[in-house]
Amino acid sequence: MRGEKARVSGEGSKGARGTRPEARTGLLTPSNPSPLTATSHFASLTSHPDSESVGAAVSRARRILEDAGIPDSRREADELYAALVGRATSAAWLERAERAPAALRERLEAAAGLRAAGSPQAYAAGRANFRGHWLAVDRRVLIPRPETEGLVDLVLEWLRGAAPRGGRAPLAVDVGTGSGAIAVALALEWPGLRVVAVDPSAGALAVARANVAAHALGGRVALAQGRLVGPVEPGACDVVVSNPPYVATGDWERLDASVRDHEPREALDGGPNGLAVVRGLVSEARTALRPGGLLALEVDAPRAESVADLAAASGFEGITVSQDLFERPRYVRARRPADGSD
Repeated sequence: MRGEKARVSGEGSKGARGTRPEARTGLLTPSNPSPLTATSHFASLTSHPDSESVGAAVSRARRILEDAGIPDSRREADELYAALVGRATSAAWLERAERAPAALRERLEAAAGLRAAGSPQAYAAGRANFRGHWLAVDRRVLIPRPETEGLVDLVLEWLRGAAPRGGRAPLAVDVGTGSGAIAVALALEWPGLRVVAVDPSAGALAVARANVAAHALGGRVALAQGRLVGPVEPGACDVVVSNPPYVATGDWERLDASVRDHEPREALDGGPNGLAVVRGLVSEARTALRPGGLLALEVDAPRAESVADLAAASGFEGITVSQDLFERPRYVRARRPADGSD
């Protein structure tokens, strides 16, 4: 599927399996650092010999960052290089004596220039690492955070204990998929899973589509433009998972400027009390899930108990609130009753 809205039933084809399998902390600050970021139009700032090494190219990127007053410019330059080549940060050191191709030098210099101008690191490089999977990101989508990696862990834990047996491939719906981080990670890490990645933004879906294709998941991850679980037939899915907008509108001006000035507001602003989107999602998820199915949400820590109350009022059972790696209440999980009752 492309960006258009599509109806998805619970019994799609299984398709081909995916085979592929480092961050300022905090809820609303950028995480780590693709081809979607248009860096190629930046001209190289200086002339470099074709034989220039990776070490020399990274050092020049560091000087660009230093001149702009970026703290810890050496580490940042190393991370930009690592993102561009899709390897660990140590690659900048381990590969320092290797020849750096001209195209890579230009991309690294352009990325350093964007970062020096204030762009978050991931947008500057055009790539983010999520659970070891490199993803394209740009300003149409949120930068994936470590907290959301924990949400994926909770869904995988549930699948290990409750995934349907008897040959039927489980179906998950990733609501507000953005870059496709959750959908891609789940499909790569649970090869029998099918995923429908839903987002109201055509721009976000274009980024997600690139990531699905880059990881060869087109046979198992479908994309649908729409709101909440609208593109999914009632009772069709085993998991509804989401990192929905949950920042209260009144808190917007208090966000870190790197978030407020760069990331898409529509993916963050959850209305006057931060629950506008969550409330609708909890209600609709109850209908979209099969009996016994899982609802798994990343939420704003101060509102976690309120979200749990919404789930209870919507007829869910087995409701739990779990902490993230920073020991803040961050995840709400709930099950639709196995007998399908309200």
